[in-house]
Amino acid sequence: MLKKLVSIFAVGALLGGTAVAQSDETAGYDRALAAGYKAQFICSGLWNGGKSLADIETDELSGIYDRISDIVPTLDAEIDDIARTVRVSFADDAPPRVAIWNSQSGCTSMPIGFDGPEKTMPTGERVIVDEQPWPIGDRDAAPESTALSSEFESLTEAAFQTDRYGGKTSAVLVIKNGKIQAEAYKTGHDLHTAQRTWSVAKSLAGTLIGHSVQQNMLDIHAPALIPQWQQSGDPRARISIDQLMRMSSGLVSDTAGNRTDPLYMGGATVTERATGWPLLYTPGSRFRYANNDTLLAVYAAQAQHIARNSKFEGEGARKVDFDPFAFFQKLGMTRTYAETDWQDNYILSSQVWTTARDLGRLGMLYLNNGMWNGERLLPENWRSWVSAPSGPQPEGRDFGYGATFWLINKSEGIPKDTFAGFGNRGQYLVIIPSLDIAVVRRGYDTADNRFDIGAFTKDIVAAAK
Repeated sequence: MLKKLVSIFAVGALLGGTAVAQSDETAGYDRALAAGYKAQFICSGLWNGGKSLADIETDELSGIYDRISDIVPTLDAEIDDIARTVRVSFADDAPPRVAIWNSQSGCTSMPIGFDGPEKTMPTGERVIVDEQPWPIGDRDAAPESTALSSEFESLTEAAFQTDRYGGKTSAVLVIKNGKIQAEAYKTGHDLHTAQRTWSVAKSLAGTLIGHSVQQNMLDIHAPALIPQWQQSGDPRARISIDQLMRMSSGLVSDTAGNRTDPLYMGGATVTERATGWPLLYTPGSRFRYANNDTLLAVYAAQAQHIARNSKFEGEGARKVDFDPFAFFQKLGMTRTYAETDWQDNYILSSQVWTTARDLGRLGMLYLNNGMWNGERLLPENWRSWVSAPSGPQPEGRDFGYGATFWLINKSEGIPKDTFAGFGNRGQYLVIIPSLDIAVVRRGYDTADNRFDIGAFTKDIVAAAK
């Protein structure tokens, strides 16, 4: 078969046929994806993350997808600090890729050749509250040094030693009993440096959906009202938000896992890429980790907020938007940006930028069982629901799955109630309610050098006892 395929492509090359055309087109698209990736990460790294361009090039633009890794360094970026835009050219006969920053949702990747009217970017007052007491602000975040904090500090230092746990660590934060017990950052980073969460964004998505449930805006067990699925007889109309959050929609897509290239790098939209996949299995019967399930769960939540607001408009009911920005502000997560596509759909499968301390605040919300500053932000049973393996489980994995959270429920030496957000390149938020502990680890890991979060968590637990 391989020889046959080679011969087909060889004939195509000799004849100047479709094989060459397809190869040229694929190579051109890869350059467009590389340009989009570079524009997006420079834009987000500079103005969401507060990072230097040198650090972005070293950390964010290296160790990336093989498809674009060799192309990205060859492309020139034009950075406009006044307009907060980044343009990256990739071909003489094509317009550049453009990423535009705004104060509310960070950077938006525009589609290739976008020539519509000037896009109106959302604005919102981002109130920085660093001087307020922890956990809303940063004042008095750490307790006096104790034997316990010293143990945690030793483990935090060890996390930066590649021969101990592996990976390329950029930040570690350990919270117990409501206080930061240990905290450390790589050179060039500090408590206000934001990084992309990658798939820890899925856990943020589950949290925002939980907040919508608390606001009586959603029923996660009812069918997800995806507008594109409402044609009579469409079997996808039966899929619930619960099943989407548990990666058990039954939908197929081009690849499982973390590859959503047209959306993450190509300027495509959630509605273009996530809503069109057909059903392969009975909903709720198979586990298949896929970005599309989270994208669809959030898209359904956004749609249902809009529908509810429209239904009760004029009846005196308060308008309640699906609003990550306002939610994060309420938690003191003032350096967290939930980015969108250019049609304002949230890309909450991956595209959030946040600091280690802001992730720590999210962990504390769960340690407090959904209560924050005297207000219930999540349903009382939400923590137990997202951390319950009530859907089909991943096969052959060390970790189980709840609803937008992984479960560290199979590991010796780790409490059974431990659950976590996991993200590409070594982003972790580990929550252990029974020990009142939240652990944040950020990194720039590569596929062949990963951080061992199981071993690190086990050592944290041992130190806490």
